[in-house]
Amino acid sequence: MGSTQGATASHYFIPAPSNWPMVGMISMIFTTFGASMVVNKVSLGYLPLAIGFALLVYMMLGWFGAVIGESEAGTYNRKVDVSFRWGMSWFIFSEVMFFASFFGALFYARVITLPSLGDFDHKLLWPDFTATWPNIGPAGIVEPFTKIPAWPLPTVNTILLVTSGVWLTIAHHALRQNRRDKAAFWLFMTLLFGFAFVAIQAYEYAHAYSDLNLRLSSGIFGSTFFMLTGFHGFHVLVGAIMLTVVLIRVMKGHFKPDHHFAFEAAAWYWHFVDVVWIGLYIVVYWL
Repeated sequence: MGSTQGATASHYFIPAPSNWPMVGMISMIFTTFGASMVVNKVSLGYLPLAIGFALLVYMMLGWFGAVIGESEAGTYNRKVDVSFRWGMSWFIFSEVMFFASFFGALFYARVITLPSLGDFDHKLLWPDFTATWPNIGPAGIVEPFTKIPAWPLPTVNTILLVTSGVWLTIAHHALRQNRRDKAAFWLFMTLLFGFAFVAIQAYEYAHAYSDLNLRLSSGIFGSTFFMLTGFHGFHVLVGAIMLTVVLIRVMKGHFKPDHHFAFEAAAWYWHFVDVVWIGLYIVVYWL
């Protein structure tokens, strides 16, 4: 959203029927089946996975492009703005529940299950079992691996992501003051730090696989580690793409100091991934 004309529209805009939700559903089907096949080492899974991602990109370009066009055409009023805010709020809440499920799995395995297994007669499990975290399970099933230390890469990434949230807040205040050049600069700095975070995490994954033998198949630790950090990294990448679009729109003259929900929505999302990472950094890397 971004035009003053849209802020004063006298009617509640009802969009025409759209095919984009159907495209999104099809992309999710391909992505889900493709990812499931790849994780289970079925090489043919890369094709549906690629198709799914291609359709997802196509849907996002088309659907969000249509919304931007409607906004700049002045079709949205304050009631539509409220609808967008509620929609984004519920979306972020669903993301909170998404990550809560993985944090819950980690908590259950580490705090409840492992100590309980430690109370059993070890002969019921396997010789030399110890209730320690991380646990490699029965010898020969899970290969030994080394846990990634909190220093230096995860700590550097924490600094990058938290600092990027500060830059984004400065950019937001600049936009509210109608200082577009300043807003664009600090948005660029936010993106610079955000993409640096993704690059460092990619290097960390390569290091884990090649040097530490830490993989998705490394027992419950490997599963929870890569599911939490991997999905978070994906969310950072999505957030960075959202902010890239916002930066382009700022540079093109979109948004007004009192009417810029697209900027705010992307900022909400970015601050959300900030908070998730802080919890992840403490629970996964330090504890």
